[in-house]
Amino acid sequence: MKLKKILEKVEYECVQGSADTEVADIVYDSRKADGTNAFVCLCGAMADGHQYIKSAYDKGCRVFITQKESEQTKGLEDITIIRLEDTRKSLSYLSASLFDYPAEKLTTIALTGTKGKTATAFMIKNILEKAGIKTGMIGTMGVFFGKEHYQTKNTTPESYDIQYYMNEMVKAGCTHLVMEVSSQALKVGRTRGVLFDYGLFTNLSPDHIGEGEHGDFEEYVYCKSLLFRQCRHGIFNIDDEHAPVMMKDCTCDIHTFGIENKSADLVCEQMEFLMESGFIGIDFTTKGLLEGTIKVNTPGKFSVYNGIAAMLTAHLEGVKLSDMQKALLETSVRGRVEPVKISSQFNLLIDYAHNGMSMESLLTTLQEYKPNRIVSLFGCGGNRSKLRRYEMGEISGKYSDFSILTADNSRYEKVEDIIEDIKVGMKKTDGEYVVIPDRREAIKYSIANAKEGDIVLLLGKGHEDYQEINGERFPFDERVVIQEVLEELEREGKTWLK
Repeated sequence: MKLKKILEKVEYECVQGSADTEVADIVYDSRKADGTNAFVCLCGAMADGHQYIKSAYDKGCRVFITQKESEQTKGLEDITIIRLEDTRKSLSYLSASLFDYPAEKLTTIALTGTKGKTATAFMIKNILEKAGIKTGMIGTMGVFFGKEHYQTKNTTPESYDIQYYMNEMVKAGCTHLVMEVSSQALKVGRTRGVLFDYGLFTNLSPDHIGEGEHGDFEEYVYCKSLLFRQCRHGIFNIDDEHAPVMMKDCTCDIHTFGIENKSADLVCEQMEFLMESGFIGIDFTTKGLLEGTIKVNTPGKFSVYNGIAAMLTAHLEGVKLSDMQKALLETSVRGRVEPVKISSQFNLLIDYAHNGMSMESLLTTLQEYKPNRIVSLFGCGGNRSKLRRYEMGEISGKYSDFSILTADNSRYEKVEDIIEDIKVGMKKTDGEYVVIPDRREAIKYSIANAKEGDIVLLLGKGHEDYQEINGERFPFDERVVIQEVLEELEREGKTWLK
């Protein structure tokens, strides 16, 4: 493809060489540069791509897309230099052109919010596929379409990768895409140039505020709201206090869902908490655009919000209620209040809750099921704020009946030091706890000592299948560990679990 074709949606200056140069691809990582592609020099928080021009040149690259002058281009007479105002914000346009605008060949559904994005995205995907609609997904858990699954570093990948995966989905026969869009992605423009068919707002609370993320809550809110200036239809949780801000300057049609606000387009009328024989979930009925009874196999009010958000989206796409009912009953998201059936005596759930806010939301939800005990097993990540540790300790001590303090991703800190910080918060409460630094042994303890009617929670790891220790990732999938522990307990005569 001629370089000028890739540049057709951006303003540029050809500083040296020719925009008629042919390239096969564009890259933003100099290690992938070669004689067939153009190297886009991105300016990031951690690195400046202009510093790697010579490295890319040595690998054969002769086309460079820049946003400023660089000493590394001096003396390189055989290269083409294109100058843009902002390479990062332009990368989405360049990538879309390279792949012939795949978003225009898909019905695109984007979700943003603090909580619920992943679970709701899976619900929407499963509903659409139950209705026979081939659907891809991009989000926290990676990229999914057909039998393909790719891991991603960020909830919303770099703009080039988004366009690449959308193109792969089109080639695989997908007609729809469900995508989690983070506030950081909106801030730096990873989805620029994409006009989503639907934008969905789940809820908003303070998160991702600090160095390298958002300067304050106001910026966080603003970045979230940007999604609704690049979509055709907006779907909003009208119960959330920040919904009016999200809708204020939106350029889309407005559709609403809620539980408390009965004026919403889709309303949950009634709900019933269900916990029986190792099953924990919720029944609810809806009024408004859809009237019916739904059963989901994840607990709590937040599951209702996720469910009605998915239902409203699917309804706007013409999906039948019966397909929604079947799909929602079957939807279970890895690491998101994920049930692991090991006994009819108690419930065991794996969840990604790794801060005070998400932990409190989950624990208060589960209290409504009136279990015998809530047992929370958790740790905290190393090289992160100590305030999070104090807060999680205090929340667990307040809302759990018993806590098991253990390891998470300790990174470059000692597990014992992290646990001491957790205990600072724990000691502000009357909560009972035990310290077992080895997470595998802690899981074994939690199962071996579970009592009838308990809800046992393994918190913090969720979908992760590793532990990060001293810069290395070691295999650690809690589902595998649970099975190994069960085998050990059976050998030890702990047959009561069955």
